[in-house]
Amino acid sequence: MPAGAHDFVVVANRLPVDITVQPDGSLTWERSPGGLVTALAPIMQKNAGAWVGWSGTAGFEHEPFDGDGMRLWPVPLSEQEIADYYEGFSNGTLWPLYHDVIVEPEFHRTWWNSYVSVNRRFAAAAAEAVAPGGTVWVHDYQLQLVPSVLRLLRPDVRIGFFNHIPFPPVEIFSQLPWRRQVLDGLLGADLVGFQRPGDASNFLRATRRLTDFQVRGPQATIPGRWSRPDRQVRAQAFPISIDAAAFDELARTPAVLARAKEIRKEVGSPDVLLLGVDRLDYTKGIRHRLKAFGELLEDGQLRVPEASMVQVASPSRERVEQYQTLRDEVEVTVGRINGDFGTLGRAAVHYMHHSYPVEEMAAMYRAADIMLVTSLRDGMNLVAKEYVAARSDLGGALVLSEFTGAADELTQALLINPHDIDGTKATIMRAIGMDAKEGRRRMRSMRRRVLEHDVQRWADDFLGYLAMSAPSVAPAADLAGGADGAAPGGPDGEPAAPAATDSTESAARS
Repeated sequence: MPAGAHDFVVVANRLPVDITVQPDGSLTWERSPGGLVTALAPIMQKNAGAWVGWSGTAGFEHEPFDGDGMRLWPVPLSEQEIADYYEGFSNGTLWPLYHDVIVEPEFHRTWWNSYVSVNRRFAAAAAEAVAPGGTVWVHDYQLQLVPSVLRLLRPDVRIGFFNHIPFPPVEIFSQLPWRRQVLDGLLGADLVGFQRPGDASNFLRATRRLTDFQVRGPQATIPGRWSRPDRQVRAQAFPISIDAAAFDELARTPAVLARAKEIRKEVGSPDVLLLGVDRLDYTKGIRHRLKAFGELLEDGQLRVPEASMVQVASPSRERVEQYQTLRDEVEVTVGRINGDFGTLGRAAVHYMHHSYPVEEMAAMYRAADIMLVTSLRDGMNLVAKEYVAARSDLGGALVLSEFTGAADELTQALLINPHDIDGTKATIMRAIGMDAKEGRRRMRSMRRRVLEHDVQRWADDFLGYLAMSAPSVAPAADLAGGADGAAPGGPDGEPAAPAATDSTESAARS
């Protein structure tokens, strides 16, 4: 495959912009919000980088184009591929499996076949974009096969992979019928990054248990063949963060501070305002949080209107059945709590099922006395870090699930096991009654961590480690690949390109 012109290429499920096709066929776009784009945009602009990803619209096909100082490289997906690769295998199989099987994952061969096909297409686009000896950084669980396919197409480049969600223990991961193919896909990278040390350990343990490759410390050795030397794959934790300085600055603006006061008035000026902010996802522990708050009202430890809760639950994967069921359950629970404990004009729980702009979220963080993060399993949880970054006044208290990556860093939060409803209730009451001096000390410590270890430092740390790795350079003739994006056969000793499953495989439910 011919080498491209870009020394640095990012591969992610989505492009960093929201694209609109005008009636005359021209394109307009706006940068998508998010820390990943914020961290990588300067690197992309400095290195004339390219970003490979899906546009977000089914059937959208377009040649690579320039936007926001980088080359944007759309990968087309059909409606069926969105259903099978994204909603199916990525979010119906991998997401629940990697989140401790909170709901049962589904294993369908048609989903796997689509996942293989789409990952090959992403890898082919990256191979076309990257310059000789360049660097490719692949992101997240939707694209775990890309590193191995890309290495077969372009063994001259450095390949990094970062997993934004947890990586499960081998006892859970082993349920996946295509576990070896996924491991081989990830082992195509030079550096595999995770949110927590435990995730990196789980990956290395799975590699030791389920492959023949040697694992010592944080590294797996992929044996060489012929002129190719042995190759080392390093697995390590690189906890992601936010653009903390920018969020801190935003939360200090007069407009945000004024809006924070308005929010408290709009919810009835309670003595204590509790806040939850999540995607509407079964991993976030929203039902557990509501149960704890409802029982505090039932016990008489909290009363309306002196105490009130705001729950923001932004829409998520609404075409997936489990998410439709979760929304129904949450809304029924909110209605019951408000029916039992609300007063005329004073709701116990103010529930919003839509997204808000970042300015409104900053104002909510400043308005809230208690931030409730009750995830049952979370790779990081950046909401917790946003709340801390917003509290330059050193006010507020963070009640944080120990099952989040953020709990490893924000050790001065009040940690909970969200499955322990009595313990969660006791911790909420502790946060409400906390001495102001202790609260400021805790918040000061957490702010120091968030402001010093921001998203730019995360990107610099990962890319610094990746730069120290040495790609296995192949003869120029080996760099050729099929124009249709199919990977060539793997050399002996290297993880092979993942194959689709034929109809005779009995390992999975069809």
